[in-house]
Amino acid sequence: MEQREQAFATAMDITQILLAAQSPDANLRTAAESNLTQFQEQNLPNFLLSLSVELSNDEKPPESRRLAGIILKNSLDAKDSAKRELLTQQWVSVDPSIKLKIKESLLVTLGSSVHDARHTSSQVIAKVASIEIPRREWQDLIAKLLGNMTSPGASAPLKQATLEALGYVCEEISPQHLEQDQVNAVLTAVVQGMNQTELSPEVRLAAAKALYNALDFAESNFANEMEREYIMKMVCGTAVSKEVEIRQAAFECLVAIASIYYSHLDPHMQTIFNLTANAVKGDEESVALQAVEFWSAICDEEIALQDEYEGSDDGNSTIHFRFIEKALPSLVPMLLETLLKQEEDQDQDDNVWNISMSGGTCLGLIARTVGDAIVPLVMPFVEANITKPDWHCREAATFAFGSILEGPSVEKLAPLVQAGLDFLLNTMNDSNSQVKDTTAWTLGRIFELLHSPVIINSKLPRIMAVLLESSKDVPNVAEKVCGAIYFLAQGYEYVDSMSSVLTPYLPNVIAALLNAADRADTTHSRLRASAYEALNEIVRVSNIPETSGIIGQLLQEIMRRLNLTFDLHILSSGDKEKQSDLQALLCGVLQVIIQKLSSTDAKSIIAQTADQLMVLFLRVFACHSSTVHEEAMLAIGALAYATGPDFVKYMPNFFTYLEAGLQNYEEYQVCSISVGVVGDICRALEDKILPFCDQIMTVLLKDLSNSMLNRSVKPPIFSCFGDIALAIGENFEKYLPYAMPMLQGAAELLGTLDQSDDDMVDYGNQLRRGIFEAYSGMLQGIKGPKAQLMIPYTTHLLQFTEAVFRDRSRDESVTKAAVAVLGDLADTLGASSKDLFQTHLFHVEFLRECLDMDEEVRDTASWAQGMINQAVVS
Repeated sequence: MEQREQAFATAMDITQILLAAQSPDANLRTAAESNLTQFQEQNLPNFLLSLSVELSNDEKPPESRRLAGIILKNSLDAKDSAKRELLTQQWVSVDPSIKLKIKESLLVTLGSSVHDARHTSSQVIAKVASIEIPRREWQDLIAKLLGNMTSPGASAPLKQATLEALGYVCEEISPQHLEQDQVNAVLTAVVQGMNQTELSPEVRLAAAKALYNALDFAESNFANEMEREYIMKMVCGTAVSKEVEIRQAAFECLVAIASIYYSHLDPHMQTIFNLTANAVKGDEESVALQAVEFWSAICDEEIALQDEYEGSDDGNSTIHFRFIEKALPSLVPMLLETLLKQEEDQDQDDNVWNISMSGGTCLGLIARTVGDAIVPLVMPFVEANITKPDWHCREAATFAFGSILEGPSVEKLAPLVQAGLDFLLNTMNDSNSQVKDTTAWTLGRIFELLHSPVIINSKLPRIMAVLLESSKDVPNVAEKVCGAIYFLAQGYEYVDSMSSVLTPYLPNVIAALLNAADRADTTHSRLRASAYEALNEIVRVSNIPETSGIIGQLLQEIMRRLNLTFDLHILSSGDKEKQSDLQALLCGVLQVIIQKLSSTDAKSIIAQTADQLMVLFLRVFACHSSTVHEEAMLAIGALAYATGPDFVKYMPNFFTYLEAGLQNYEEYQVCSISVGVVGDICRALEDKILPFCDQIMTVLLKDLSNSMLNRSVKPPIFSCFGDIALAIGENFEKYLPYAMPMLQGAAELLGTLDQSDDDMVDYGNQLRRGIFEAYSGMLQGIKGPKAQLMIPYTTHLLQFTEAVFRDRSRDESVTKAAVAVLGDLADTLGASSKDLFQTHLFHVEFLRECLDMDEEVRDTASWAQGMINQAVVS
């Protein structure tokens, strides 16, 4: 009794506590926050009930109600999935009678006179619904919300908040969680709310936004012609409302309909074309942007359809309406006009999104959808505007040309590029910065998409001169120039000649990029990162026999720069972040240089600097107390590969950081990279890694048992088992009893993955490949006197391999790994595997199938076949 009174007293005081928690006085604030935490920890059900009562009480101050709503929402949901799961379990375990009171309070709040309270309540209702409706609880919620819409005396604010709640509920739950009659009722209420007879614009806006969230639920309604007509009529009618926000919301619905219900759009396209054309020509930018977005969404659908039907006989499937092709003559001129609506200084901000950017993006998607057909519609615009005195015209012409370079055939574009390249290079001297910015971007697109010796090589001296000069331009132009250098270099990656045409330019390009990265005015753009990325590409494609001296000098320069980062004055978290970003870029360059030099005769350059490099990388780790630096870790992996067995001398100092990376399951990319580096070190050190294996295996097994570990790290860990076994051979024996159950558990998990989900199919393939790589490494590692250790696991392995063979969703890399395992099994066990292969005859069919696949799979299958034949005959 006493406890209940205490809780009640705390609940009575909660208004004061919530107000104090927002006080400018830090002492009051801290005490109030502590009181709230204490109340929450000691009596969560009453705490949540008190908050809901506060939120629903119109006599309480708006400030205390607002905070009550925020805390209530945060008590039900979190961004972090583990925290969200915990909050869900806490809510589920609250006494049903208290939950009922909380939910009733929330529903009452929808009728509050205070907008903030209504809005927060609609969000909290959706959070509760997201927990309860999938569990078949709160089954009367939809009916209660719909009751608010149909009740004769319902006020406009109540209707608005109710529609908001319906929209949020649809956003939070999946379509399978509502019965079809509930979906029908929701759609009816929402579409009626959009009706012009509804006098309150706030209600109509809430209805349009709710429809946007409810569209995923409307599959069977769109399949019914009468219902579809009604919904489309309402949406198109709402798109010409007199309120801007409502028009925008209606166009957002049209964009979503284009993506979800493309196959039902044909009868409505003329109406929609007229609506979008009027919006693009004369409406507010927020509405016009959505109108352009509609056509971008149609392009996305048609590109996906073309990819799907590419090479198949039913390429003219009725579902592909070719809306873009049909609308082309009117659509392209409409979009070209938007290119002339640039904002002053839009080139200064990478995140700007206006009608001109949107129009150019859509034009690019159209080029990918219809290919060559777009060129004759765009080129007259380019030619008419490219030399006009008004910079808007020149920039729009260049933007139009750059936008359509992906999609049309090389045959169609090459003559235009050849004719226009000199002109574009001259334009890099334009008086207007925005024109130069777009020209540099267009040059980058040409080098990326149409790189050919015929177009580029003859003009290379001029191209290089212009790019190097323009790398000194204002930061945003210089950044695009670095991008152009990156793509220009990339185009020479696969040139099969002893000499590279880039070699004579290398010293000047490196100097220009280093200067660009050093500029004091780089703070507001990605210039520094772009300069280093371009530098990486230049190194990657360079011809080492000709350039090892230059790359060796660059190595020294980057090491010098990395050394200077340790002397930066760190006064704030912002300074720390800048230091970390710069170290990441420099470690990235070092990684590329190490990889480049170690794969050639220039390995000695790495051997001479390995000690200094390792000292630098360890100092980078020492700067980051909380986490291991990803880029430094990758660079160390490259160094291990380059130095081979000599890397062992660095292990004692490095191992602490490697272990920290392997244990960092919260930052799963760091964990995954660290696992990859263990593989690099295994290959470098072979059995010299043995002293560290107990600790490594312990951490890896712990990671696999950790439910919080991101699933993407598991396949690399299995591969890593294989790397360790290969390195330490029969010494892996003691880890078998721990590693094998993990592999078998993962193999069983594969049977439960959702085959209709592309992401899951992809993950399943990664997991299979990881499992096979683990088995391969173990079989090869333990081959010899202790080979019999593997026999207890072979039946399971063959059953798993057969299941994979029968599964049509496996990709080629999995096929190759599976076939390799069969060969390794026969090779390691020899005659002992004879009975196994005679019992599991699927391998005959599997290997025969592989002989029709690509050369790598064919070669692996032939080798495996030979090994199996040898084992079976012996």
